[in-house]
Amino acid sequence: MKKILTLMMVVLVACSMPQHSQQEAQAASVQQMRFHCDKDTVRINQLLQRGIDSGIKTANGLVAFYADELLGTPYVAHTLEGDQELLTINIDELDCTTFVETLYALARTTLNGRYSWRDYAANLENLRYRDGQMGDYSTRMHYISEWIVNNQSRGNLKEVTPDLPHADYMTKTIDFMTKHKDSYQSLKNDSVMVEKIKGFEMGFRNHRMPYLKKTWLGDKAVKAALRDGDFVGLVTKIEGLDISHLGIIHKDDKGDIYLLDASMSGGKVMLEQKNLRDHLSGGKSTCLGIRVFRIVE
Repeated sequence: MKKILTLMMVVLVACSMPQHSQQEAQAASVQQMRFHCDKDTVRINQLLQRGIDSGIKTANGLVAFYADELLGTPYVAHTLEGDQELLTINIDELDCTTFVETLYALARTTLNGRYSWRDYAANLENLRYRDGQMGDYSTRMHYISEWIVNNQSRGNLKEVTPDLPHADYMTKTIDFMTKHKDSYQSLKNDSVMVEKIKGFEMGFRNHRMPYLKKTWLGDKAVKAALRDGDFVGLVTKIEGLDISHLGIIHKDDKGDIYLLDASMSGGKVMLEQKNLRDHLSGGKSTCLGIRVFRIVE
């Protein structure tokens, strides 16, 4: 009888654990992490403390706050790649995807009232990997469409694109990686991994996804619906690919919208000089429009 009562108490305690504690318990071990340098953990703790001290209580507000903190961070691509899959923690070198992931993990940790790099790491893993669990290379969600769908199903993110004025839909097969496997270090000499990725791509054949055509980005109703700190993905016309770039929305005092991103051409995290509509309207642009998503509070 005592054993049964003890077991019931353990189950009740586990079920009543707050979400951030469960994530911390499930996070990768330190041996499964890859850091940029030995100061990463200290800097993350300092950033989180500043976020808590800011008094900001909204997810979008925290995303915008941390984006400002990261302005000027060098753009460096392929920081997640290596001989084996590890939970890479690097806030000193960012590309467009790791920039948005970093903002999410910082904001989510702060919303949870936490200020430890371990909680940050747990939230990063929870966002980056399918169902929140890191395994091999194939468990990382490489396509933003899957990243959105999976994280939305687990209550991390909410896509608001369908709710925007003038929202539309397109159908597209997403299979760029296996069609261009030689462009990926982890795929070009690993047929088993190619088949794993292909298996996940099969779920995105004729994938129907919402988007807002870039021609509507100057519309007053659209600008009013977008919020400072919204995550934004640029929908591309490149065959087999869904989203080619990520960033966040920055609104100025007049309500006009700009892209704040880790820019490859600019070489750093920066606020683009032109408003979003003009920024995406260049003659060589492959962008068709945008998708927008927010942190669930």
